[in-house]
Amino acid sequence: MSRRSRLIYSPDYTNYYFHDEHPFNQRRLLVTYDLIKSFDLLAAEHVLPPRHATDDELALIHDRGYIEAVRAQGHSTAELPLSASYGLGSEDVPFFPGMHEAASLIVGGTLQAVNAVMNGEADHAFNPAGGLHHALRGRASGFCIYNDCSVAIAYLRKYYDARVLYVDTDAHHGDGVQWAFYDDPNVLTISLHETGKYLFPGTGKLTERGQGEGYGYSINVPLDAFTEDDSFLEVYQQLVPQVAKAFKPDVIVTQNGCDAHAYDPLTHLSCTMRIYQEIPRLAHQLAHELCDGRWIAVGGGGYDIWRVVPRAWTLLWSEMSDQPLGDVPLPEEWRRRWQEQSPFVLPTRLLDARESFPPIPRRREITETNRLTLERALLFAPHQ
Repeated sequence: MSRRSRLIYSPDYTNYYFHDEHPFNQRRLLVTYDLIKSFDLLAAEHVLPPRHATDDELALIHDRGYIEAVRAQGHSTAELPLSASYGLGSEDVPFFPGMHEAASLIVGGTLQAVNAVMNGEADHAFNPAGGLHHALRGRASGFCIYNDCSVAIAYLRKYYDARVLYVDTDAHHGDGVQWAFYDDPNVLTISLHETGKYLFPGTGKLTERGQGEGYGYSINVPLDAFTEDDSFLEVYQQLVPQVAKAFKPDVIVTQNGCDAHAYDPLTHLSCTMRIYQEIPRLAHQLAHELCDGRWIAVGGGGYDIWRVVPRAWTLLWSEMSDQPLGDVPLPEEWRRRWQEQSPFVLPTRLLDARESFPPIPRRREITETNRLTLERALLFAPHQ
């Protein structure tokens, strides 16, 4: 067990709460944390509590007028005049009491991870509440109020002068992070996501490559709908190491949304738990090879909070903390505890049985489409 990893966690993360019917449900963090503990993967020194981000830290990315609007709306019982113009009060981002405090705690949690890694307290750190990659400079978007990923990268640039590799494997394009650093050659963003033809936010095209000095430092691979494990991993494993080695980052930041799973109710990809074992394994390897181990991971999307999110982020933490798990049974006491609340029969093992997911009829066509997309993405990527 490595003592050089940190998990940023507090039950107060669940204060980021829209309403009972909203798909973004932070109960997933309670279920995940309990699974990690049930596998006996946590020592006391692993856990680091989050803190609130300051307004100055938030303002590294967000307009101060927007920050004040979020704070004011979270302290009001009625919709304020400018809230809609800031994306607040929409179906995706309904306002709720204390929304500024809840969102700034998540950002502060990711900054805790940054400082732990960059100050040498840890090699790796994981904030599962983070990964809110859609929020824009002056607008909430896609369930995200503040963009902890962008704030963390801006913080890394300002206070550590670090070259940052950001790798986003959420099924939704990491648009907020891309636009925040679109002209910065010291931040390279990679996003593997379901094509925007079918899915929010509709961006992440191959032609979005950066601008000015940042041209070539924004890399998007829009995957065909119903992409399965083999094709997803082929793209990921061919793209990320090649680009990372050419870019030579000082630190790697990964956004680990787990909504590419076939069970996810909001997306159209057809992957299994296998990819969530392989994604952090490669990130871990590259961090040690290129960055003296410096790796900051955050959560992200994931809307099957019972069968997918806990297993995916437990796999991530087990890899990060040098306690890798194979296809092992899930702890029976964990299953009993949460089965009463879950609308689904909980899985019995950490990985999915291949026979549980029949092959997609268009498998060959989808695989070839993704290969062509990868080839085109690599044409404009940095090369050694």
